[in-house]
Amino acid sequence: MDINFDLAVKNGRVFTAHGQMSIDIWVKDGRIAAMGGDHRAEERIDARGMLVLPGAIDAHVHFRDPGPNYKEDWASGSGAAVAGGVTTVIDQPNTSPRTIDAQTFAEKLDIASHRSRADFCLNGGPGNIDELAAAGAAAIGEIFSYEHSDEQLQKILGQAEQAGILATLHAEDGLIIKEKTASLLSRHDAEVYSQARPAAAEAVAIDKCLGWATSHLHICHLSSAQGLERVARAKKDGKKVTSEATPHHLLLNIKDYKKQGSYLKMNPPLRLQADNDALWQGLRCGTIDILASDHAPHLPEEKKEDIWEAPAGVPGVETMLPMMLMAVKRNLISLGRLVDAVACRPARIFGLVGKGSIEAGKDADLVIVDTKSISQINANRLHSRADWTPFQGRDAIFPQMTLIRGNVVYDGEVSASPGYGRFLGKPRIKQKVL
Repeated sequence: MDINFDLAVKNGRVFTAHGQMSIDIWVKDGRIAAMGGDHRAEERIDARGMLVLPGAIDAHVHFRDPGPNYKEDWASGSGAAVAGGVTTVIDQPNTSPRTIDAQTFAEKLDIASHRSRADFCLNGGPGNIDELAAAGAAAIGEIFSYEHSDEQLQKILGQAEQAGILATLHAEDGLIIKEKTASLLSRHDAEVYSQARPAAAEAVAIDKCLGWATSHLHICHLSSAQGLERVARAKKDGKKVTSEATPHHLLLNIKDYKKQGSYLKMNPPLRLQADNDALWQGLRCGTIDILASDHAPHLPEEKKEDIWEAPAGVPGVETMLPMMLMAVKRNLISLGRLVDAVACRPARIFGLVGKGSIEAGKDADLVIVDTKSISQINANRLHSRADWTPFQGRDAIFPQMTLIRGNVVYDGEVSASPGYGRFLGKPRIKQKVL
């Protein structure tokens, strides 16, 4: 019997789980119900001449909500996400208050459930890890290694392992940073910040934590060739480790301080062109598993402060996929590796079983792109409250349309209402030892 589907996405070049195909997508009750065939549907989207990709999963965003939400909130951050082709986000716990136990997790979940336009997960911080795992946290972290002693870090990683939850690490060694910074405080040029937090701090923190971790460890925002080498070596030795890179660590380096100064302050900081090159190669070959934006918005008046006073972080959730699609066009990365890095592997790493690919049974999270439609990034047309971008004027390929669970959430304008996004967390129940 023929099924009457809710939606058909027809005539597009679809990047399926089996590669790029000219095939129609049939959607029922928010999920992909069939691929190909001749059916009926209540609504139809003609994607002729377009590329249809699975929705991107940004595994590292800071939406600043419950606070400080004058910089961003769930409605504005998730609006920026869907406008950039991101259909699922994973929010980090360093809000105010920090998300470190069942109560603060529930408070953030309530806010996000009422405001998010995109589907979402929440990470928990290194607090009551058992409570956070039971509440459905996607992971513990990012764990800021420079905030903790070696003894504390080892304990946190052990608690996460015992709770059966992934630990995600911001890898910078606090002792190295403290020593380097103390000798440089008299300088106020922007480049000094990269010298105060050298690549060695990243490499040492990765080495230490991989030495303590006996289960899966995820390394956030790799920034250096040294850090990448540690991850590559650990993978070769059979360690269960995954990692991510950000567009800003791929596309920017210390030479860009000359034009943008303290606006480019971030943790970990910008490195050398040689580090850019190493990260691109690591991403291409899959040693770096995923791309994530580390969307960390601050207002322009905050970012223009002295390099030691300005807050660290740059916005990026809306520009990540558009810039990486441009990178595909410039042969910096293949389309297949890009889709793997922004959709397939994030879904696997964070256990998002309904996300990450275009195939029957998955959520109908789709991004429809005209690869010939190139525009320049302009902060005035972006949706984040940050109201600026480190990528002003760069070429990008923005989505023509974004769908989440079969509904259009962006088509040149953000059309999803706050609260449309669903929480994807699943509570974990610790198994009793018999």
